[in-house]
Amino acid sequence: MPRIPLVMALVVAVAVALPAGAQSSGRGAANPPQYQVGDRLEAGKADKPAPKDGGRYREVKWDELISPSWNPEAIIKSLNLGMMLDSDPRANAALEKLRQEWDNAPGNPALNGAEVRIPGFVVPLEREGNALREFLLVPYFGACIHVPPPPANQIVHVVSAKPIPGTATMDAVWVSGKLGLFPSKTLMGNASYRLQAAAVEPYGRKP
Repeated sequence: MPRIPLVMALVVAVAVALPAGAQSSGRGAANPPQYQVGDRLEAGKADKPAPKDGGRYREVKWDELISPSWNPEAIIKSLNLGMMLDSDPRANAALEKLRQEWDNAPGNPALNGAEVRIPGFVVPLEREGNALREFLLVPYFGACIHVPPPPANQIVHVVSAKPIPGTATMDAVWVSGKLGLFPSKTLMGNASYRLQAAAVEPYGRKP
């Protein structure tokens, strides 16, 4: 009998949702990169926009957003999900516990108030005409669009004072601004962080 589909989906998601997962497979520089679900942006290989701030914003990687005290692998191991079948009465309880751990995954206190620059993919939340006011920034292609969403400490709620034109779902971008530990719940996923955007720029890759 197969294992529980939803529980195992969350287990598989650990490999994708955390920074040890798949890396970006963007192809070429002449045309926009084509991404597959789970692909990540490689900050070190990106053709980054030239900073106009004198280096004010520090480039951060997604693994820095995870609290040093949070260990998702240990959480999953403690649930013994590999021993459960579809008919196991403990299945729903295990699934709920794992979902709560994901939704409440703590951020890194060291980044609270930091001025950062980070690359990621766009999940729109609020539009003003054809421009974005708010969106979720996620670390891999397809996050929050394909269930389940990443843990909360791998989702950044981006808010912009000015509408951002020409930005669509799953666009790859650089976002610069002040990062804060400000948990929020949205229909697309829970976020441990809020980032007040100073700049949102297209992500590119070197040849």
